[in-house]
Amino acid sequence: MAKADDKKEKKGSYGADQISVLEGLEPVRKRPGMYIGTTGPDGLHHLVWEIFDNSRDEAMGGFCNDIEITVLPNNTIRVVDNGRGIPVDMHSKTKVSALETVMTTLHAGGKFGGEGYKVSGGLHGVGASVVNALSIFCRAEVHRDGGKYAQEYSQGKKKGAVKKIGSSKLHGTIITFQPDEIIFGTIKYDWNTIVNHLRQQAYLVKGLRISVIDARGYEGKIDTEDTFYFRELGLELPSITYYFEGGLVSLVKYHNKFQKPLHDNIFYVEKEQDGVGVEIALQYVDDIVDRITPFANNINTKEGGTHVTGFKTALTRTLNTYCKKNEMMKESEGGFTGDDVLEGLTAVISVKLPEIQFEGQTKSKLGSMEAQGAVATVFGEAFSAFLEENPDDAKAIINKAVLALKARKAAKAAKDSILRKGALEGMTLPGKLADCQSKNAEDSELFLVEGDSAGGSAKQGRDRRTQAILPLRGKILNVERARIDKMLASKEVRALVIAMGTSIGDTFDLTKMRYHKIIIATDADVDGSHIRTLLLTLFYRYFRDIIDAGYIYIAQPPLYKIKRGKEIHYAYTDEERLKIVGKSNDVVEIQEIETDVPTEEIEETEEEVKKKANKFHIQRFKGLGEMNPEELWETTMDPNNRVLKKVNIADAEEANKVFDILMGSEVPPRKSFIQSNAKLAEIDI
Repeated sequence: MAKADDKKEKKGSYGADQISVLEGLEPVRKRPGMYIGTTGPDGLHHLVWEIFDNSRDEAMGGFCNDIEITVLPNNTIRVVDNGRGIPVDMHSKTKVSALETVMTTLHAGGKFGGEGYKVSGGLHGVGASVVNALSIFCRAEVHRDGGKYAQEYSQGKKKGAVKKIGSSKLHGTIITFQPDEIIFGTIKYDWNTIVNHLRQQAYLVKGLRISVIDARGYEGKIDTEDTFYFRELGLELPSITYYFEGGLVSLVKYHNKFQKPLHDNIFYVEKEQDGVGVEIALQYVDDIVDRITPFANNINTKEGGTHVTGFKTALTRTLNTYCKKNEMMKESEGGFTGDDVLEGLTAVISVKLPEIQFEGQTKSKLGSMEAQGAVATVFGEAFSAFLEENPDDAKAIINKAVLALKARKAAKAAKDSILRKGALEGMTLPGKLADCQSKNAEDSELFLVEGDSAGGSAKQGRDRRTQAILPLRGKILNVERARIDKMLASKEVRALVIAMGTSIGDTFDLTKMRYHKIIIATDADVDGSHIRTLLLTLFYRYFRDIIDAGYIYIAQPPLYKIKRGKEIHYAYTDEERLKIVGKSNDVVEIQEIETDVPTEEIEETEEEVKKKANKFHIQRFKGLGEMNPEELWETTMDPNNRVLKKVNIADAEEANKVFDILMGSEVPPRKSFIQSNAKLAEIDI
């Protein structure tokens, strides 16, 4: 008995030897998400931002004016700047080179105090070392004080000491790194993501040249041993360079490129208040959504923070004061809310602080309280003066806010009317919804299909336990410029909202979602693509949280059914079709849907039967309604065989722009987009 007790005690023991102590950069490799947010695409690109930010901070301090980023083969990144160069002399505390200290030690850098950097984005001292820790290969090359120094690393550990490898008249730093596949799995940098981020940064630092080069497709030998900037090699590669003197005003113009401005003059202010540098530009456009892009020390704080709070407070207060002073609205209307004054607003907010606090290492939200008061004061005073000096612009802005206020009240009245009937509470599910038996949202799927024909096949072929079917008739409402009251008047949109169970607007509740898979299953033709785009617009504008939660999918039904004798194959692309059929000439294109009903009895010779059996019979599916229930289940609905694409928004700004172009009211931008991308389209004749 005693022995049994001893074993039990040993198994559940908790002593000093169970306490793990991670040394050096081990914590980064053990828990990378703590430092870069995720090991997915966002985290992968975050590595580039971390190294770039160090170079950009040199530019913000006035020590650098030329930064180059190159994406090399094997998705290796090379970042070059002509700043001061990372110090290479011996560090008094670590007893190794300062370069080695920066690259291999957490919380080591020149941004904790002193005169190294007055303003910077990277204040935690983990950027370079984190990138080093998460890379299978990393090399730092420094040019300063007439010398050229280098050190190489692998998974955060040095391969050797810092060495002087030559003399140099240049000054600056070159960081080359290759992310570790053990950490990130599939490594693939997105060109558009990199370009969009660097474009943004170029607007924020006046007079800074930023170049980005894509060398991934180059098949020749690349030797950068004696090269500082990669462009000096003179290779013909995709590249782009940004250089802006207009600053934030230019960025606002870029954001509004496909919009109709409500006033010509773009508001702009740049002023320091209580040690906080504040720079803001804004313009209103004819739209119902707002586009606020906030920065703190040039870091894009996507989740906002104190500077955005100060801006919104001052904006609402200033417009209410101006409206009341000039008697531009009846007292019975009340005053503007934050939502009223934000409608149609394009704004860029940039603050610079010497001692900055972010909420987390990923720096997605500003936490410095002093920024709120500084922004509110600077912006409030300057915007009030702008309205007084530009009465025509002020009138256009106020009229926009008044319209938003009236629309908000009308929408609320319409929504309240519907809510009183209990329609959006899930009390009455739409009659055309073929619901599933499961009440567990995690197991439940909702297929959005095009028309009653596809709906009939889907209802017969589905797994009734977990799969629900909602047929949509015709093209649903384009919600890009529609308010909630108009949306809820649409039977198709309303049926979808009721089926999901989340409600909409300020009553939206993700926890009430009845299905954790919303599968858009439209036909493989132009109409199907249009309906899919309309549905995605609806989810993007009014159910963004559902997309972010990863609940939206697009079904990929096959394009072809290929039959040869008793063998049946499905091809999802023309390439797959060609792979199955090959170069065979014995192909019969089936124009009509095959049925089991015999047309007439025809006697065939043995030779004819054999010949027929060797032929490929190809049927092109143009719609889900052409499939029988068994085919639809096997190819599109069976979890074991189907192909689904999860909808995610990697870059909200770019997605926003595309939706503006495709679904907005302006024809010229849409025409230009279609012409530019015509070569990518597959024509269905």
